[in-house]
Amino acid sequence: QVQLVESGGGLVQTGGSLRLSCAASGRTSSVYSMGWFRQAPGKEREFVAAIRWSGDSTYYSDSVEGRFTISRDNAKNTAYLQMNSLKPEDTAVYYCAARSFGSGSSSYRHTSYDSWGQGTQVTVSS
Repeated sequence: QVQLVESGGGLVQTGGSLRLSCAASGRTSSVYSMGWFRQAPGKEREFVAAIRWSGDSTYYSDSVEGRFTISRDNAKNTAYLQMNSLKPEDTAVYYCAARSFGSGSSSYRHTSYDSWGQGTQVTVSS
C-alpha cells in the first residue's frame, strides 16, 4: 500500500498560480503512475493530469492542458501539479492518486488508482 499526502492548496485570484505537492510513502516501488483528480461540489470526480513514475509520459485533460504541468521527483517520492492561469471553474478539492503496476486499464480513469490522498482545497476567486 502507498500512503499519499497532498499539500499546497489555498485561495487564489483568477489568473493566479498554485503548486500542489503529493508526497508518497510505503510501497512506492509498486507505483506505475501518479495522477491528480478534482471534485467540485455536486460534480463527479474528474481527471486532471497523470505522469508515469518512470519515463516522460504525461497526460492532461483538455480543460487544463497548457495551463497545468505535472511533474515528479523520484528521489523525494513526490509528484507536483503546477497550476497557472487559474480560473474560477478550477475550484475543487484536488486529490492525488497512485496507480500500481497491473492496476486498471487507463491513467485517465479514477478506478485505475488504488491509493488516494486526503485531498486539498483549491479555491479561485473571480
